[in-house]
Amino acid sequence: MRVLVVSDIHSNLSALDAVLADAPAYDQIWSLGDIVGYGPQPCECIARLSEYEHQRIPGNHDWGAIGKISLDVFNKQAAKAALWTREQLSASDMAYLGELDEVLELEGVTLAHGSPRAPIWEYVVRADIAMENMAAFSTRLCLVGHSHVPVAYWQQHAGRNCIGLQLPEGEPFSYAEGRSLINPGSVGQPRDADPRASYLVLDTSAETVEHRRVAYDIGATQTLMRSRKLFGRNIDRLEYGI
Repeated sequence: MRVLVVSDIHSNLSALDAVLADAPAYDQIWSLGDIVGYGPQPCECIARLSEYEHQRIPGNHDWGAIGKISLDVFNKQAAKAALWTREQLSASDMAYLGELDEVLELEGVTLAHGSPRAPIWEYVVRADIAMENMAAFSTRLCLVGHSHVPVAYWQQHAGRNCIGLQLPEGEPFSYAEGRSLINPGSVGQPRDADPRASYLVLDTSAETVEHRRVAYDIGATQTLMRSRKLFGRNIDRLEYGI
């Protein structure tokens, strides 16, 4: 099976559409959470994903926007964006974001937004954190989002330390040996100093992932955010990927 893996779309329809246009042929989309939050088009992003066969899990911004988790732990701008998003969502949008398992296992791959042991909130940003999470899933590969940074953590043998690896752009990365925990980066708000939308193409038969980037119309998203009175830092950071 070939899968388009996306994460952290964050209501950025321009970025999502660029990914959908750029991606090679695939059978299904897997979304690793945070479809909404920060950006100007939450309903449109939900509608666009719904046009395709897809699987999804929740992120903290998804559940914050529908009131399923408290906004007290969000920073001020993220909380305001979540409240604005809540006002835009229809009842069917709210159900779409709310009726989800925190962790899924599909085609021999585990999906979690933050981490497999703490799916909504934990950031896997170091090799030691990745190693601690290896006991929380049983598959060879786990896909996570949340940090907005594309990275692979690889463990050759059980009990060994994990190694952090930069994903080569446009080249297949094999997860056939050992175990891997991989983040595709963010579609709608990258934070690795590269403003292009980031995603993966997963081939479960070949046991490979390919990391891909695509430019999108950042200015169009920024213009919409300003017109909808969304918040300054989240507008400016899009062009720098931070």
